[in-house]
Amino acid sequence: MKIAILGAGMVGRTMALDLAPNHQVTSFDVSAAALALLSKKDSRIETKQADLKNYAAYPDMLHAYDYVITAVPGFMGYETLAAVIKSGKSVADISFFPEDALSLDALAKQHGVTVITDCGVAPGMSNYIVGYHDERMTITDFECLVGGLPVERTKPFEYKAPFSPIDVIEEYTRPARMMEHGNIVTRPALSDAELVDFAQIGTLESFNTDGLRSLLFTKAHIPNMKERTLRYPGHIDLIKALIKGGFFSQEPIDVNGTSISPMEFSSAVLIDQWRSRADEEEFTVMRIKVSGERVGKPVCITYDLLDRNDKTTGLSSMSRTTGYTCTASLHLIMNGLFTQKGVFPPELVGGDEACFSFLMDYLKSRNVQYRISES
Repeated sequence: MKIAILGAGMVGRTMALDLAPNHQVTSFDVSAAALALLSKKDSRIETKQADLKNYAAYPDMLHAYDYVITAVPGFMGYETLAAVIKSGKSVADISFFPEDALSLDALAKQHGVTVITDCGVAPGMSNYIVGYHDERMTITDFECLVGGLPVERTKPFEYKAPFSPIDVIEEYTRPARMMEHGNIVTRPALSDAELVDFAQIGTLESFNTDGLRSLLFTKAHIPNMKERTLRYPGHIDLIKALIKGGFFSQEPIDVNGTSISPMEFSSAVLIDQWRSRADEEEFTVMRIKVSGERVGKPVCITYDLLDRNDKTTGLSSMSRTTGYTCTASLHLIMNGLFTQKGVFPPELVGGDEACFSFLMDYLKSRNVQYRISES
């Protein structure tokens, strides 16, 4: 198959490398440096420098490809996905844009394409798990704790980002929606901090983030749902100080005659502060709990993930756990396991036994392994 990947950042690069052994892969990005790095890692991958904000060019740009993956920053994700759909291409998307992806469902049906969106680790794998168990039990409570962190805790942030800093800052500033007793409630991001212990890792701090996304509407019958992000203790207070200081404001300010938003400035600074070194060890930790009743009996199913960077390939854990879920999702479409037309968040796909089993086997074959326990 001929596959176009829009975005050659850390996750886009990982997905291209994953698909290249068995498919003809072309990576598109505005950054020549990002494309050069990808070419250096695998010469089989074709690279094309392109302004991905030029949405009018998509029909010609994507004409020769069978399938598409979108891995652009969230602020341009919605328009990018809409342009891919209008080009008549089925797509797996991990742009995590703030707009409602389901609003593109009619457009996707009109063009006869299949879209699986939000198919990363969380949202993504967490949604697949909810979808799978929702078909097999009565869920009353769903909780997802997730974070990607460096092993070496370097002050002041003790954090490194595999994504665009703007997307991470969005997590810290966008109000967090959750489901409580059947009602959608909103709390500030970074709120309700709690300390949680993890084997082999130690104590981390969890806080509310707006990660449920489509689950609030597609699984509105589940009365209690929440997602919380994990960081090292102390990170929240530092981020709150930056927010209070106005560093994440999007309102432009004048600096010596130049208008710039503090968000743009902060993102430009943090992209270096948060960039991982090539040899830096990091990990992804996730704990998902699905509780309720099955055959009239109470049950709690827990998925635990502790994944570390691949020292052989140099690929980060967060890029692998995110990217491989997305490439697995694309394979669901390519292999004919999921054929419905329209826009589908993962929870609407994961209920199918064949799709969920394929996904779990795909991740396991790439050494991304979830430990499942039941009580």
